[in-house]
Parts: sequence; C-alpha cells; structure tokens
Amino acid sequence: MELPDLGKHCSEETCKQLDFLPLKCDVCKQYFCKDHFTCAAHKCPFAYKKDTQVPVCPLCSRPIPVKKGEIPDVVVGEHMDGDCRGRPGKKEKVFTFRCSKKGCKKKEMLPVACDQCHGNFCLQHRHPLDHSCTHVSRAVGIAG
Repeated sequence: MELPDLGKHCSEETCKQLDFLPLKCDVCKQYFCKDHFTCAAHKCPFAYKKDTQVPVCPLCSRPIPVKKGEIPDVVVGEHMDGDCRGRPGKKEKVFTFRCSKKGCKKKEMLPVACDQCHGNFCLQHRHPLDHSCTHVSRAVGIAG
C-alpha cells in the first residue's frame, strides 16, 4: 500500500474498515465509516446526551423549559400548579367583544370597530346605518 497512514479505521468492532473520509461521532468522539456513523448504527453508549426533548404541558400545550439535572415530570407538575393557562376549571372566553348598540347583547370573537364613532359592534350592526351612527361625516344613503 502506498499511503498507509491516510484515513482511519472504523471504530465499530465488527467492521474496522479503512475509510479515507471517516466521520466523527459528535457524542462519543470516535471515527466511523459511512455505514456506522449514526448513534443507532454503532450503538453509541452516550446517545442519551444527544437526545434532548422539551416536555409539553398537557393542559395548555406550551413547551416547558427544563434545566440540566431537573426531572421533567417535576418541572411540568410545578408549571401546572403555578402559571398554567389551561387549568381544567378555568375556561377561556372566546366571544369577548360585546356589541355597543343599545339593546344588543351579541358578542363576537374579533373586534368589529366603526370607522366613524369607533364603537365595537356585532356583525349585524357593523355598518353605520345599522347602529344609528351619529358621527357620520357625510350623508350616506341606504344604497351606498
């Protein structure tokens, strides 16, 4: 062989193939051929260090940050007891924007503001003529 020092042998015990472009495992820092460079292929004993998952709260579906050394179940439990927005007894209101027309009790999910009087109205009373807008800047007829 002309260049015996070129490349590295695969660190997998069953392979030991001489590879001229070996790949280094970023977890165990050993060199492998293209067939064994993944953690699963060479059964990396330190693969757990690379497997970092962020737990998600089952009530509010927010990701919960966990620091090194903390137990994810304990951190999620503390979040659920403290600042969780999705508590079972606490329902979030969807229809919160009440119509400003006198006598109307309808509510909408999104604000529908009048351009002239800046009041908030339901879809039925959203036009200035429908809520008897007093701030009409020009005469608006029924046709338009």
